[in-house]
Parts: sequence; C-alpha cells; structure tokens
Amino acid sequence: MMLELLLNVNRTHDWATEIVKRSPTFIFKGPWFSSLNLMATVEPANVHYIMSKNFSNFPKGPKFQEIFDILGDGIFNSDADTWKYHRRVLTGLVNHKKFYNYLVRTTWEKLEKGLIKVLEHVSERGVVVDLQDLFHRLTFDSTCILVTGYDPGCLSVEFPEVQFSRALDDAEESIFYRHVVPESIWKLQRWIGIGQEKQMSKARETLDDILAKYISMKREELNKGNILENDGEGVDLLTSCMIEDDILGLKTDDKFLRDLFLNFMIAGSDTTSAALSWFFWIVSQKPEVENKIREELKTKTSAKENENGRLYDIEELKELVYLHAALCETLRLYPPVPFQHKVPVKADILPSGHRVVPTTKILLLMYSMGRMPSIWGKDCLEFKPDRWITEKGGIKHEPSYKFFAFNAGPRTCLGKDVAFTQMKAVAATIIHNYHFDLVEDHPVVPRLSVILHMKHGLKARVTKRRVE
Repeated sequence: MMLELLLNVNRTHDWATEIVKRSPTFIFKGPWFSSLNLMATVEPANVHYIMSKNFSNFPKGPKFQEIFDILGDGIFNSDADTWKYHRRVLTGLVNHKKFYNYLVRTTWEKLEKGLIKVLEHVSERGVVVDLQDLFHRLTFDSTCILVTGYDPGCLSVEFPEVQFSRALDDAEESIFYRHVVPESIWKLQRWIGIGQEKQMSKARETLDDILAKYISMKREELNKGNILENDGEGVDLLTSCMIEDDILGLKTDDKFLRDLFLNFMIAGSDTTSAALSWFFWIVSQKPEVENKIREELKTKTSAKENENGRLYDIEELKELVYLHAALCETLRLYPPVPFQHKVPVKADILPSGHRVVPTTKILLLMYSMGRMPSIWGKDCLEFKPDRWITEKGGIKHEPSYKFFAFNAGPRTCLGKDVAFTQMKAVAATIIHNYHFDLVEDHPVVPRLSVILHMKHGLKARVTKRRVE
C-alpha cells in the first residue's frame, strides 16, 4: 500500500477516511524494510478499549517517543511513571483557582489590547489579513503569558516574525513525515542532515534556545524576589513550579521545565489556533450560524464597552449553548490533532476481533471518526450545531470514544475548559464586532502536519459592524 499512500500523501486524512468507510479497521502494509506495517481504526469500541478499558496495555511506546523526540519527557510523549508525574503536576496547576483567574485576566487583556487593535487596524485600511496567522499570534502570546508570565508581543499591527511558531510548525511537519516515510529513510536523513530531518534539527535548535532564555529569565526574576501576583489573580506556571517545588516535590531542573513549557505551548497555542481557524472558515460560509450566535450573544449576555468595540464577561460566555455547540461541531469535523498512535505491551484482541502484538502500531484516526456515518449518522458531513443541543436546550454529552477531539480515558485533555474559555471569548468578540469575507478562490486545505493547520492560511477582509 506504500505506493497508494505516496500518491495520496497531499490528502492523507481524506484518503484514510475513504478506506475506513469501507473497512473501519484495516491493516496497512508497507515494504519489508519500511517499518510501516500498522493497523488503523475508527471503531468506537476499539477506541474505548485502547484508551480506557485496557489503558495500561496501550502506552504510546518507544517508537512514538522516538518520532516525537523533540517533546522530551513531557506529558504528550511520556508513559508510565513519567507520564503520571507530569499529569499530577499539571492537574494541580491547571485546576487551581489562581490559574483560572490568571487565564481570565490574560484572555481579556489580549482581546482588548491585542486582537481588537489589530482588527481595527486592518478593517480601517481594508487590507487582507490571514486569520489563521492572527489566531496563531493571539494564542501564542496568551499561552506564553500563562506559562512564563512574559508577553512576547507577537499580536500587534507590526506583525513581527514569530520564530517560535515558525520553528514549531516546521517540527510538526517533520514529525508528520516520520509517520509516512520508511523509518530507515528518515533516520538516514537525520544522520546525513538533509531534507525534513535538517528542518527538524534547525527547529529544535531554535525552540531550545528560546525555551532556555525564558526559563533563565524566570529563574533570575525569582532569585531577585520578584514574584508577580496581583491581588490573588494568580501567577504563571513556571513561577508556580519554581516556588512550590519543595511543597509539591517537583523536579524543577531545566530539562523538566523545558519539556513542560514546550508541551504546554503545543497544547495551548497550536491546537486552539487551529480550531479557531476552521471555526471561522465554516461560519463564513454559513450566515445562518453566524446570525444565531449573534442573537444568542444579544439575548443572553451583556457586553462591556471598549473604545473600539465590546467585550464579554467570560463567566457569561459559559452559558452560551449554541456557540458551544458550534465549536463542538467544528472540533468533530476538524479535530486539531487528527490522529494518534498506540502500541500494545503484550498481545491482545480488540473488540473488532483484530489481534495485535507488541510490534503492531495502532493508528486512531480522529479526523476520519467525525466523518463516519456509522458513528454520526448519514448527515455526518453536514455542519449542524443542533446535533449537540438537547430537547431541553442544554449541551448534549457525547462519550469521548465517539467525540475524540480532547482525547479519552486517563489521558483526557486537562486543558479542555481552558480551550473552550479562550475559543468562546475570541469567537464572541469577533462575531459581535466585525464582519469578515474570505478572499474569493483562496484554497483552504489541511497542511501535512500532526496538527490540523491550514496549508495556505485563511485570508479574509474584516469590516467593522455597526452595533445598535
């Protein structure tokens, strides 16, 4: 099947979807030298078994850690005790009331002093803006503040180059190619220093330099006794780790902080910006959805006036059922992480009847799951927020092994609430204050990456709305 994969590599996700619609669990065979023999599945029973019921037998495994080696020992890349340690640390930090307060303040300030000012700038001049780039800058700045306390200032009318984001995009693209190129070839490229592996090496160097700089700045700040906390509004994650290392028993050496920082940046920045890009792409083509969101904002919230527009109370946004449903529907069709893989520790039989052994790489295809009639019905390709709303007007719960955008089982995403908070705040601000028109005939297709970015961005013109 290697030849067919290469012929369809530019549409890998849709090609895989076509296959699993015929065979929900299938075996992919590559050449004998390629190490590309794997099993792909979209069956909810298999997902539930792997991610929850028999979780201990399906770690990410050493091959995953080798492919994603740039992530170090962070929560995305680790298994067993290392994963449990990172999970425990992050759970304590992210679920703390002070962190939530810090998140709310950071989100509000970035919208008021960053996003709105940029949108005012481009709307007044009538210039084309890349919304995906804009969201990338917004979430990068916000996540960097949450992790380090420092604002890199990427979201500004000057549109400065963001070396970190560019390097991260290059690394994620290289990781994707490691999934579809025979292992012997990409390892040879890494040894010689050519192709995608040369790109990966440069990206790693850039990321490590920037991460080290921020960690050093934070240590220096704390050594001087400068702990930034404003009237109980919370502090950043690096500060929390460093000042509570004795209390929590944390191993806050530079390696631990580097891995924590990088993993959180991917989770908090890349995935959220990707989700927002697909959301606005869909809404731009569905005025009825946009109008329903505006009506919900008008009837269920109160906006606070800003010199350039209106911002919403983040607590009020939690009550917006239709907006939440529209975001869920976006994540169903365009999950920011389109696939992941597992490897069994010992031989096992999946609920589908397929036998797996320790050399079997299992791909879980989240992108394809959202397009399966057997899971979501015959209208699975339609964008229908109402499928998420109950008869009583609340949000319908879907099991995580069916709606897999935030992972499932013990590895369920810790930042789910953080992501929804940020996405709702951005969506409400833009949809209420502005109207946007996509550039005609601009191609919108997924980029070849382990994160579902748009290959050519999302080009649009933004105009200010007259709000009565």
